[in-house]
Amino acid sequence: MPEQGLGRSLVEAYVYIDLVAHSGTPGASRGATVDQDAESLRVRLGDVEVEVPVEAERAARETGATFGTGLSELLDPGQWVLIATTYASRALEEGLFYAAGPASPERYDAVATGWRFAADALAEALKFFPPEAAELPPDAFWSDLGRAVRETEPQRLTRAKLEDDLAFYRKSLDDFESLHTRP
Repeated sequence: MPEQGLGRSLVEAYVYIDLVAHSGTPGASRGATVDQDAESLRVRLGDVEVEVPVEAERAARETGATFGTGLSELLDPGQWVLIATTYASRALEEGLFYAAGPASPERYDAVATGWRFAADALAEALKFFPPEAAELPPDAFWSDLGRAVRETEPQRLTRAKLEDDLAFYRKSLDDFESLHTRP
């Protein structure tokens, strides 16, 4: 996989900028600009640019694929697992604030979006598995961060673990939405 390829959605481009281009700085991508021509959207922040084909963004929106359709060229499965963990942690924290009150649409959305994005990020990591494989091949990891996760915590990257975590994130979202009505 290339170190940086095309983005599949604007959301993936922003996540890439936050995680890779700005060392995991939350919200760094809020300062990004987007330029568009007939074929591409270009998300820029400083000297970092991510190109997202207009058709890829359209496909992501039409299918509801948060991070895009197909296989990521920007982020490897180790990075996706870390992204999922970050969103799940945010959802848990926001859930505590939501429970403590007062309830607000913004807090509700923060919890629901956190769980949804955590699940979607794990689904991205699962796309890298060859059919029927229990583990990811070493060449699926091209980033230093992704390889570090594979080397230090390989148990986090098995198909069984990712599927269990995905089920937990989806259940957490379902439980939250069934227990609470958006104010």
